Amino acid sequence: MAKRMKRRSTPTWRPAGRRPVGEPLAAPNRHRALMRHLVTAGIAGAAVVGFWASRPTWSPEMRLWKAVGDAALVLLLLALALGPLARLDRRFTRWLAWRRQLGIWFALVALAHGLLVVHGWARWSLRRFLGYEMVPQLGREVRLEPGFGLANVVGATALAFALVLAATSSDRALRLLGAPAWKWLHHGARFVFYLTLLHVGYFLFVHYTLSFHKDVPPPDWFRLPFVISGAALMGLQIAAFIKTAGKRSRQGVPA
Repeated sequence: MAKRMKRRSTPTWRPAGRRPVGEPLAAPNRHRALMRHLVTAGIAGAAVVGFWASRPTWSPEMRLWKAVGDAALVLLLLALALGPLARLDRRFTRWLAWRRQLGIWFALVALAHGLLVVHGWARWSLRRFLGYEMVPQLGREVRLEPGFGLANVVGATALAFALVLAATSSDRALRLLGAPAWKWLHHGARFVFYLTLLHVGYFLFVHYTLSFHKDVPPPDWFRLPFVISGAALMGLQIAAFIKTAGKRSRQGVPA
């Protein structure tokens, strides 16, 4: 009886360390993703504790929601810095995988910040959230902080979009949406960044300034780090854009 020849399947070649778009994670990759989640959660927790300890004279309630909000900003800055850094220096490419976990935990920590503010400051009142307060002398609510409501709306908009990005930060969402739509959606992370800058900038430089109806606390020490880190990230984005545009120009790609 003739022997049947067994056909050997030829493995599909792919570059080392690369995975086709939408292909499920293998078990070792799942373990690495879980490790990145745990490390990122630890970074978030350490940032909250550090910011909490840095403001010992603040009221406990305001001290907590400010610490959580600042920790969320740190995670956002780290997540958005990796892309430009990788374009400027290929050695940072190995860290790009951390963007997903940093982005997810930014959204979760920012959500915690928003809930603390809504519960402790606005007391689940939309009008208080928009800057209206009851004035006993007038017997009605008036808008005492014109910019407060707008800054909160800006922050809530950034949070809503961040939650959408976090909810779609998975291989399943990538397969369902398709790579072009998924990438287009996640380019909105820059939109979240600039809204967050406006939100944080208002409370650092405008809200706690001289006013007729409240005492002014000492300036927050986070002002200078906020300006430096925000400007540094925008500088990285501009430098990465210039390098990418220059590379395409040298390659003779038509406009």
